[in-house]
Amino acid sequence: MTSRQRFTATMVGEGADRPPLFDEGIRDEVLAQWREQGLPPDADLATLVRHDRRERLEVDFWSRPALEHPVETADDLRELRRRLDPADPGRLPADWAARVAGLRDREQTLELYVHSGFFLTNGAGAWDKVARLLFRTHDDPGLVRAVMEAHAECAAALVRRVLADVEIDYATFSEPISGPDRPLIGPAMFRRLSLATYDLLLRALREGGCRTVVFQTYANSRALLPAVVGAGFDCLWAVESTPGSMDYPEIRREFGTGLRLIGGIDLDWLRSPPAEVTRRMEALLPPLLAQGGYVPLADGRVRPDIPLEAYLHYRAELERLTA
Repeated sequence: MTSRQRFTATMVGEGADRPPLFDEGIRDEVLAQWREQGLPPDADLATLVRHDRRERLEVDFWSRPALEHPVETADDLRELRRRLDPADPGRLPADWAARVAGLRDREQTLELYVHSGFFLTNGAGAWDKVARLLFRTHDDPGLVRAVMEAHAECAAALVRRVLADVEIDYATFSEPISGPDRPLIGPAMFRRLSLATYDLLLRALREGGCRTVVFQTYANSRALLPAVVGAGFDCLWAVESTPGSMDYPEIRREFGTGLRLIGGIDLDWLRSPPAEVTRRMEALLPPLLAQGGYVPLADGRVRPDIPLEAYLHYRAELERLTA
């Protein structure tokens, strides 16, 4: 099977030869550290560990040009809407026609990143802006929701443009909304101010033939999952979560196999002795793999303090347990 066929079969429950083995996107600083530990300078990590090919389709869903500050007034909102023109030709790659032609008979899995979540969409990428946004959800929730709606309308129109030309394998909503112990807003507010605005975008994806929509979240977003699943998301990718907070076996027991899963292997395990890593992976993976709809992967970015030997052991066990 090709990487694309394997991913599709896993997500729709049609039976793949094995689950996809995604790469973690190892960064240059990690590779530099590993070269000091014996990785040859000209070594290609892809030749050392098996992984399925995947590609992200880059589309510009942001205001063009970017606003200089978060939206806090009605005038700001009007200017945001003006800059969120989905017909702007610069939103698609300059070589769009050639990209489309090259993707028609592809073997790799193709992702379309469609949303950056509640806080980043509202311009709150730093703590002082997060605090101001949280006050605004109380003082002017209508304005906060209007910002989310404006972005969703633009994104939905762009999705229709993209899906008219190319078939994607999954779409990703990124939602950095939580701290180590809980989300920064509660489920009711999240449903009202954020999830409700995603409906238009989710419909555009489904109508365009996208069969898998991923909710990629960070830290401890466990309290939001019932609302997320109720909104129509069918795949969870929990990243860098607090140990035990996004427990995949527990989540699978609550939501069943209709909620597909990506990740779930605590990256902190790789700091343990190899035998302990093996024991933990043997306890976690086989039951989830037997149920289907699961892509096993470390739950975060590999850091420079993870030794090369530990990483290679984890990947070898991943291959063994998914063979």
